[in-house]
Amino acid sequence: MRLYTSWGRYPPSNPAEVLPLSWVSEPPDFDQCSHPVLAYGKGRSYGDCCLNNGGALLDTSGLDRFIRFDADRGILRCEAGVTLQSALRMILPANWFLPVTPGTQFVTVGGAIANDVHGKNHHKEGSFGCHVLSFELLRSDRGRVLCSREHNKDLFEATVGGLGLTGLILWAELKLKRICGVYIDSEQIRFKDLEEFFELAAASDESYEYTVAWLDCAPTGKRLGRGILTRGNHSNTRTSNIPVKRASSLVRGLNAPEILISRPTIRAFNWMYFHGHFRRIATSTVYFENFFYPLDRVADWNRLHGRRGFLQYQFVVPYEKREAVREVLQLTADSREVCALSVLKVFGAVHSVGLLSFPRPGVTLAMDFPFRGPSTLDLCERFDEVVKRNAGVVYPAKDARMSSETFQTYYPGWTKFSEFLDPRFGSDFWRRVVPTTRGAGT
Repeated sequence: MRLYTSWGRYPPSNPAEVLPLSWVSEPPDFDQCSHPVLAYGKGRSYGDCCLNNGGALLDTSGLDRFIRFDADRGILRCEAGVTLQSALRMILPANWFLPVTPGTQFVTVGGAIANDVHGKNHHKEGSFGCHVLSFELLRSDRGRVLCSREHNKDLFEATVGGLGLTGLILWAELKLKRICGVYIDSEQIRFKDLEEFFELAAASDESYEYTVAWLDCAPTGKRLGRGILTRGNHSNTRTSNIPVKRASSLVRGLNAPEILISRPTIRAFNWMYFHGHFRRIATSTVYFENFFYPLDRVADWNRLHGRRGFLQYQFVVPYEKREAVREVLQLTADSREVCALSVLKVFGAVHSVGLLSFPRPGVTLAMDFPFRGPSTLDLCERFDEVVKRNAGVVYPAKDARMSSETFQTYYPGWTKFSEFLDPRFGSDFWRRVVPTTRGAGT
């Protein structure tokens, strides 16, 4: 039996009913739903924006068909339940690639639009929504609505990054990126502190399409913010007609014991990972899955954070306020919480079209914390104080705990966005951050 949880597995949530969808030509009858509804793809949202406690979930995994692929112009039209992995298997043999991809290929196209996901190349290509040409939205009050930059532009912009609250995306059309093959020319560079990271990022962003850094959050003092920068470009080696490999899974269904996610264990792992890069600069040509989706090789890796799940805290602050990153890292080091994984990236100036889109120019830091109750929540509240003080925002798709006051401070455009809400849709996230919302669980 499929479990309808978030990837972070916190907070707990139970839908009253699940409605499997199979055909775009046979849409659900919203009048037959006695509960507020919400689309659910693969459940890869870390927070509660994909949850609908006491409501109805529309399982879109059956909407997994390709409608049209123009291999000459690089345009793909597919149903909303198609995963990025399936899309890649379709387009890679023709030497096309996704213009933007997050750190997992196991998300649906509809989910990528609803969360306006970003990747390692934001400084070049912006967010996923920047490359969406059009989509069809099914609303309870208007029926089928074609949305693009030319048709129903306001609803298009509300839906991109709109957390699935403006209606059900049935299909979408994407503009793809031309490449030579399936390999990435990659470099990994070890850096000693935040200052060196920012120097490397500035030097890399001009010549490299993809940049991202892993951080060791344990050290303090002069070693605070040390880590490894990964940068890369699509290899110019042409590899036509090469079959796309399937990612292998190493772990499945294991809840890690507490000792494996303790501070001493994580410190030891981070020390070994950092010092395991014997050369300061290491170059290689790697298969695209190894470069973009290293965690996908570990099935159900979210269980490695323990049975209580985990929180991811991701924020972005303007580049001139980047010292906020140091402050957050210091708070983490001074706390008793365990940061199991931390990723740092500089966003570029490409504008995201969505009303509630998270990506914007600046520096973004994402940190995973095994959930340990009030102490974890308290640390995140202290992070919020730093982020708000430095004109930053937190990523709604990764959030499971910020208050309504904090959300409305981060996203003052929520009032305009509310005008585009589908009256029959709701989510745990929206009822939390806009508590006057009527619907399930209220």
